[in-house]
Amino acid sequence: MSNAVQSLSYLAPSALHDGGLQLQTAGGVAQRAVTANPRFFTGFLTTPAAAAAGLLAVAEVARTRYFQPLSPASLDPVVTGSRDRLRFESFSGCCGVYARLDVLPTGLDGEIVDHGTTNVDVNTPLRQALQRLTGVDPLHVSVGPDDLTVSTMDGAVVEKKVPLPSRWLRGFAEVQVIASGFDPRAELSAAEATAFLRRLPSGGDRSVLWAVPAGRSLRLTSRPVPGAVCLPGPARLAALKPVLRFAKHLRVYGPAVTAGSGPVSSTWELDTGELRLSLTLSPQPSRGFSGEGAVLAALASDDVTDDAELIATLLAWDPTVDVDALAEQAAMPAVRVRAALTQLGTAGQVGFDVSEAAYFHRVLPYDAQRAERHNPRLAGARALVETGAVTLDGSGASVRSGEETYRVRAAGDALHCTCPWWAKYRGGRGPCKHALATELARAAAPAVTR
Repeated sequence: MSNAVQSLSYLAPSALHDGGLQLQTAGGVAQRAVTANPRFFTGFLTTPAAAAAGLLAVAEVARTRYFQPLSPASLDPVVTGSRDRLRFESFSGCCGVYARLDVLPTGLDGEIVDHGTTNVDVNTPLRQALQRLTGVDPLHVSVGPDDLTVSTMDGAVVEKKVPLPSRWLRGFAEVQVIASGFDPRAELSAAEATAFLRRLPSGGDRSVLWAVPAGRSLRLTSRPVPGAVCLPGPARLAALKPVLRFAKHLRVYGPAVTAGSGPVSSTWELDTGELRLSLTLSPQPSRGFSGEGAVLAALASDDVTDDAELIATLLAWDPTVDVDALAEQAAMPAVRVRAALTQLGTAGQVGFDVSEAAYFHRVLPYDAQRAERHNPRLAGARALVETGAVTLDGSGASVRSGEETYRVRAAGDALHCTCPWWAKYRGGRGPCKHALATELARAAAPAVTR
């Protein structure tokens, strides 16, 4: 797995000292101030046992390869502080499960004085310290430049900063686009959630099931129906189980489906009141989010790079990003703002919270060229346009690619193609490079004909 080279400034490795667990941060207003990289949160987590279970769940996802299990993967959650909450995020080793623990305002007894993002190794000694935490033990957290300090009744562990995998950056970009199309589909009480999760297959099950609301619970079927939520690889929800005893609700989110729908992603979220632990599953256990291609349509615009640079300067550290307010500030349509957020998402700067149906901001370096480096189909499409391989006509386009010429035609809101990629995935993994080239050529056509 390749790693992204990030230009982040850390003053010291993360560590668990006698005073607590100290996470290093990068970014924040401190980089523009005299004192570099101050702590952005210091205080107690109000539900320590639940928080410890949630942190362990995020770390467990990071170390697990659900498809073709091998040795444990990395233990490197990304932590972000923004105004009134902390977020801990990870991807599984196969990149098919995205986990996030949101510590909400009622879960914090302290003050967030700055904002920032860092990735931190969660090694065995830290896991053991969190596992030993009981319901009566306090959990004090201080997130700052030199350390993430988590104070428990036990001893000290030194944690070191680790590189952020480039595959995670691609996953961050894809998940926020996919999740932005989700709606709430079901809400279960803690008792019903416990019963439902205990009925799921365990072990290496790779089946794709569908969960249909039935009274106060969900029933499983093998075929999609309207209102159902896709459950691809039910065993991948195992990380939720240790947090069940603290939860008040299980909420399920997904896109609209029909009787003929293929597998799609879904989000499963446990809410304790002070914390939210969510798992977003890729459409199939064998598919990682880093290759889904959901960002490509939004990136196929000549304006998106400039728009992203403008929107990046306007992003504030509110808990959620207000798209309409950004559109007014930037004097551009909301659809262009969303495309700009997608572009920023290719650098991991933007995520999406299904519970609040809103985007949120991370502090990671933005590289306008990363979008094409991480999306070779987009680079290939631009090359086709630049070499004059696209011939537009009234019903679509003909696209020369190598020794073949493919036919691209409109079908509803999408473009269909005669190439092998389209025949294999039918648009389920984003558009092919020929459809993208057609979109780019269409966008450029008015400027050419004036």
